[in-house]
Amino acid sequence: MTGFHIGSPVPSQIVLFLDLGRNHIFGDLPRDMEMMSVERLYLNSNNLTGPLPLNLGSSKLIELTLFSNRISGHIPRYICKCNELAILDLANNLFEGKFPSCNEMTMLTTLELSNNSLSGEIPTFLQHSTNLQFLDLAWNKLSGGLATWVGNLVGLQFLRLRHNMFTGNIPLSITNLGCLQYLDIAENGMSGSLPSHMVNFTTMTGKSSTTAGSYQSVSLSTFMKGQELNYRSSSDILYIKMMSMDLSLNNLSGEIPEEIVTLDALLNLNLSGNRLRGNIPYQIGAMESLESLDLSRNELSGEIPASLSNLASLSALDLSYNNLTGRIPSGSQLVSLYSLNPYIYIGNFGLCGPPLVHNCTNNETSMQSNYLRRSDEGVEFFYLGLGCGFIMGIWLVFCTLLFTKQWRILINFILQYL
Repeated sequence: MTGFHIGSPVPSQIVLFLDLGRNHIFGDLPRDMEMMSVERLYLNSNNLTGPLPLNLGSSKLIELTLFSNRISGHIPRYICKCNELAILDLANNLFEGKFPSCNEMTMLTTLELSNNSLSGEIPTFLQHSTNLQFLDLAWNKLSGGLATWVGNLVGLQFLRLRHNMFTGNIPLSITNLGCLQYLDIAENGMSGSLPSHMVNFTTMTGKSSTTAGSYQSVSLSTFMKGQELNYRSSSDILYIKMMSMDLSLNNLSGEIPEEIVTLDALLNLNLSGNRLRGNIPYQIGAMESLESLDLSRNELSGEIPASLSNLASLSALDLSYNNLTGRIPSGSQLVSLYSLNPYIYIGNFGLCGPPLVHNCTNNETSMQSNYLRRSDEGVEFFYLGLGCGFIMGIWLVFCTLLFTKQWRILINFILQYL
């Protein structure tokens, strides 16, 4: 069915499952749209407009999927009456305002609200949603800090808060999310250091038996290898196996913790656009599953670890605009990456050696000459100071003896015979 206007009441007394998704349906949702018996309702990917009906849904509703329409206005408080609701997908619409406080909604496993204009903080009622696996609030106008209770959602596998106005530190409690496969807090105002105890992300370390997440009727876009990748379900279920951590474009500082290398199941790691300093973890080559690594636009220093060339799966790398120095590690993998993107080292004026035009041998010789010259100058000053000190010491001893009566007589006696 395509291109028709949804205006007639649905015979809800006999309907348990209704799927009108991807049918080019247009117009406002009818205000008298009562479906007291419907358990699963799919109206996604149409051209529906207007606000949500105040009486949409019932206590029997398990899944409500309305993503990719042009539905506007506030999310009505009435939706909280759907206390059996497990999946709510309102992404890619025009909703605004705060999400209502739905303390009754404790059965949620999936909450997808991305690409709207929602404001306020992360809905606090979610701290009681212990079944929650998928939480996507990206591309909204949410603000405030990340509450520590987020770490209590121990079943959470997917957390995306990208492109909001969140501030403050990343709470340490977030590392309690051992099932987490996908973490995206990019494009916010987060500050402070990266959380320690990352080894507690057991799924990302590959030490967990957690399999790929399955999220019913979810559409997903993610950033990897510098591009936006879109995932769409061809059936009613979208299977995701995307181990990813994206904390880019924030105001994070401090060093990259060495234990981040334990996340060897990660496919994507993006820490770019922060104020991170110190060295790149020297065992970064242990992250053998990495396909995309972006550490650009930070304040990282020191040499590029030689182990980086061990990442055989790496197909996208960006280390540009840091303070890295020394010889670029050799290896066919890094050569291939440079041929794909010749800007991966740009902005690091201390780097040298192939594939760059700066020759390490000349630089090292110059640096060694400067070092030796400074060393020779230091030796000269050392011996000059030693000689002056020796002369001054003798003179002080002589003056002391000169003013001693017995020694003065002896010195005069010696001088008479010189």
